[in-house]
Amino acid sequence: MTEPTTQVILEAAQIMEIIPHRFPFLLVDRILELIPGEYALGIKNVSVNEPFFQGHFPGEPVMPGVIIVEALAQVGAVAVKSLPAMKDKLVLFAGIDEMRFRKRVLPGDCLRLEVKVLQLRSKLGSGEGIATVNGEVAARGKIMFGLMDI
Repeated sequence: MTEPTTQVILEAAQIMEIIPHRFPFLLVDRILELIPGEYALGIKNVSVNEPFFQGHFPGEPVMPGVIIVEALAQVGAVAVKSLPAMKDKLVLFAGIDEMRFRKRVLPGDCLRLEVKVLQLRSKLGSGEGIATVNGEVAARGKIMFGLMDI
C-alpha cells in the first residue's frame, strides 16, 4: 500500500457528506489519501471517551475488533462513494474474509486505516483493508460490500 502522508483530503464534516454515519458511529476522523473507486487512507484518533470503552473492558480498555473492521469499511465506503456513479448508493457490509487481529488498539492510539478496492460491480464489491498503529499491523483482511440504490 502507499506511503503515509500528512495531507488532509477530507475532514470529518466532508466525510459525513459522503457516507451516512454519524456520532457515535462515525469511525473516521480524516481521509489523508483518496483515489476514487480504488483506494483510501484514513485515520481514527482513538480516545478514552469512545462509548465502547465503557464495556470493553472496564479498567483495561481495548478497541473491539468489530469496531476496527467497521472503521476499515467506512474508509472503503468513502473510496467507493467518491465515484460520481456511486453517489446515490448505500454501501452495506456483505462479508468479512481472512480478517486477523495482531495488535491491541488502545486509547491514545492513532489508527491508520487503508483500504484498496479489489472489485467494484454495480451491486457488489470487495476490498482489502489493513489497520496499523505506529507501523504495526493491528488488523488485516478482506471486506465485501453490497451497493443499494437510495
